[in-house]
Amino acid sequence: MKASFTDLWNLIEPYVRDAGLDLVELEFGREPEGFVLRVFIDHKWSPGPSLPGAPAGTESDLFEPKYVGHEECERTSRDVSAALDVSQLITHAYRLEVSSPGIERPLRREVDFQRFTGQRAKIRTHQMVEGRRNFSGTLQGVSDGTVLINCDGVECRVPLAAVAKAHLVPDWAEEFRKSEAKSQQRREAGGKPAENAKPMENGGAPHE
Repeated sequence: MKASFTDLWNLIEPYVRDAGLDLVELEFGREPEGFVLRVFIDHKWSPGPSLPGAPAGTESDLFEPKYVGHEECERTSRDVSAALDVSQLITHAYRLEVSSPGIERPLRREVDFQRFTGQRAKIRTHQMVEGRRNFSGTLQGVSDGTVLINCDGVECRVPLAAVAKAHLVPDWAEEFRKSEAKSQQRREAGGKPAENAKPMENGGAPHE
């Protein structure tokens, strides 16, 4: 029997939470090299006390994030791997990958859309909402289980339950500027590696 998304989430999420992290997204499917289970984790987030009255989007740490480290990915990978082996939810060979979500971060929960208010995002829905299924614009927050997104000056209301897939759309020009600034800082520091370098994955642990 194929493991359902809900079964996998319910099994994995407590181990991520016990590590003091958030489970952001899961991806599981067959690829040319075989089945792959990807687990995206991040540091927990909650609005700070100084946020009320602040401009929209100032609570987001998208461009100055604290990335999860390699050790955190490895620990989560070990715990999740052991739990999956015991549960036997996946009965065939697969590869497990644990990583941070990256700057094109998936958005799934209400807190995700709240956290990145003011940032650009793309949303695709299961069914037609306001005559469309694809939304691209600036997140305006969440209200009563409904995501608010401004699409070219029109405020659209998308029920969270209708969201099939959503992710942030990074400002690549800003990302390039920051990358250049960090490179300049490293050159000025004599090539010293920047702190909090972002790990992409734990190397992909194979499971038979």
